[in-house]
Amino acid sequence: MKVAIIFGSKSDKEIMSGAAKALKEFNVEYKAFILSAHRVPEKLLEIIETLEKEDFQCIIAGAGLAAHLPGVIASHTILPVIGVPINAALGGQDSLYSIVQMPKAIPVATVGINNSYNAGILAAEILSIKYPEIREALYKYRKNMKENFIKENEEGVEF
Repeated sequence: MKVAIIFGSKSDKEIMSGAAKALKEFNVEYKAFILSAHRVPEKLLEIIETLEKEDFQCIIAGAGLAAHLPGVIASHTILPVIGVPINAALGGQDSLYSIVQMPKAIPVATVGINNSYNAGILAAEILSIKYPEIREALYKYRKNMKENFIKENEEGVEF
């Protein structure tokens, strides 16, 4: 079970680290790449082919501005692609619309602006269909999340 994390610029590394954090929580192997759909398209295609050969099962792709990277990746593979819109301009809404408004038959699942952690969780959920150990870990994660939320808020909120 392997997931690729791809983003277009070194400046996106901190935002995309949330995906790696989530994948680590579920013991999912990942490999991260800085690749641009515009500056190194040939290298991007080479990496996509390698990911397919090496049995990667999902790709998380983060992009800002024109945000073409997730869609370009999706157009070259049938692996599920999860897009992370990155706030580089216009509050990230330009990136969000670029990623979520894909043409028919080339879908990109899309999470919230700068929310790569959710992309990692979604990748784990996709993998849980095939891997029962991830499914069990996700159930435990949700149970703990709920218990912690209730415990933290039992006494009410003070202002």
